[in-house]
Amino acid sequence: MLTETRAKTGALFFDVFGTLVDWRSGIAREAEALLRPQGHALDWLAFADAWRGEYQGGMEEVRSGRIPFSKLDVLHRRNLQRILPRFGLDGLSEDALRELNLAWHRLDAWSEVPAALARLRGKFLLAPVSNGNISLMVDLARRNAIHWDAILGAEVAGDYKPKPAVYLAACAAFDLAPAACMMVAAHSYDLRAAEKCGLRTAHVARADESGPGTGERAPKGPVDVAASDLIDLAVKLGV
Repeated sequence: MLTETRAKTGALFFDVFGTLVDWRSGIAREAEALLRPQGHALDWLAFADAWRGEYQGGMEEVRSGRIPFSKLDVLHRRNLQRILPRFGLDGLSEDALRELNLAWHRLDAWSEVPAALARLRGKFLLAPVSNGNISLMVDLARRNAIHWDAILGAEVAGDYKPKPAVYLAACAAFDLAPAACMMVAAHSYDLRAAEKCGLRTAHVARADESGPGTGERAPKGPVDVAASDLIDLAVKLGV
């Protein structure tokens, strides 16, 4: 199976939040750096969890057609407004809110990611297929020394994963059949949706994504490759 996968895969598409970057620690760090000097003291990790907890609901408004497509930066800001009262933060200035929303642009990659992606890029086309908007993906790439061949995903497709259009638009952008592309993610639901569109799939374990022991240690279903991290993925793909 791995030999066949190596021979036929031309592009690797990556989920980003959780798979490549540590959103939880990053949001907690950025929120504390901005808000503690203003006199706010709260559970910063709980704040990060609450904000992320609105993520799927915000996108579902778009996926269901209740609101037009909006960039993730816009949805993040709407989600932020929803959680502020829970933490006594509903009096923040517009400047503070704008800067806080940009915390998602300043997340750090998991430690092995930049080197592993550099290895993989020698053999495959690489692109994020993320729900994050293009400017967000650019900022994360520059912060973490990640070099993409293109930035694909929700903004290109005009919809949010796991809708089929997001995966298929990415394949079309590289003029590749779905079977020549592989979706790489730490979330089994993402991989199941990609597999239904004809893509190959690789699961990367991120056991502590949302806190100790909260992430997926293994895929929750069949995948073409299961890896302990991105370096392990590179090895299993023959790079």
